Amino acid sequence: MRFEISEAEQKKAKHPHEIFLLNLITNHILVFVALLGMATTYPQLLLIIPIISAGALGYILYQASQSTRRGDSWFVMCNWKIAAQRSKFFLIMIGLMVVVLVGAMVAIEVLEAPFVMVAAIGGVGVLPVMLAVLALIMMESDALYQVRHGSMSKSMVERFPPPPEYRVIDEPEQS
Repeated sequence: MRFEISEAEQKKAKHPHEIFLLNLITNHILVFVALLGMATTYPQLLLIIPIISAGALGYILYQASQSTRRGDSWFVMCNWKIAAQRSKFFLIMIGLMVVVLVGAMVAIEVLEAPFVMVAAIGGVGVLPVMLAVLALIMMESDALYQVRHGSMSKSMVERFPPPPEYRVIDEPEQS
């Protein structure tokens, strides 16, 4: 569904998606690649990535929880909720990766598993997160497009019905 949204409201509604995209692209791709080259000498530098990410995701989750109390408009609140859902999904993916990587480290230390097997297990743990980052970048880019056009998914409209002051521009055809 498309709604008539002011430019000021669009700007506020873009904010959660921009933060999330900035975290994914800058932190999880660019900073990670930049620090990977220094990881053999200074492996502690890689801790910058989860610290920045935790801050960004925590900010999104907190702001989404405060959105209705703060008095944000319906459209802005819905966009904070969308970004929060995706942040939770990303945190789950990172949590699963950590579990797999810790399992791989235990396999090296306790079970004395060969490095090749541990590297394969580690790759299996990291690949889903890499795919999630790619998918989330595409989803958040689409969310920014939808905000610019005042669009909101049907499921979100059903979950959080808009107040009467929101004028519907067009509604998708019913099949």
